[in-house]
Amino acid sequence: MSVFAKLEAATANRDAEAYIDLMADNCEFVRHQTGTTMKKPQIAELMRKMMAAGGAKMGQRRCIYENGDIMVVHSINEYPDGTKEAVLGAYTLKDGKIVRLETGATPL
Repeated sequence: MSVFAKLEAATANRDAEAYIDLMADNCEFVRHQTGTTMKKPQIAELMRKMMAAGGAKMGQRRCIYENGDIMVVHSINEYPDGTKEAVLGAYTLKDGKIVRLETGATPL
């Protein structure tokens, strides 16, 4: 099963733990919108909040490209404060795990 298929299943089921399990222990998340970087413990906390009841509505995702090294995903997300963003994520992969995630978000 592709990393994207696993990511999609975790997102559809709002299963933060399954999503977190896709990340390597040394995973980092670069948020270009804010210029900040997070490590796996902070990413895990964020994902648990986003996937909790009342959290973000992660819209339909499209896998633009995936191979063993990289995955590019686009989605439209809605947040509890009523804002909506188009999000483009570039995932660096190694051994079937996410080692780096970089996102760019455009407010809609």
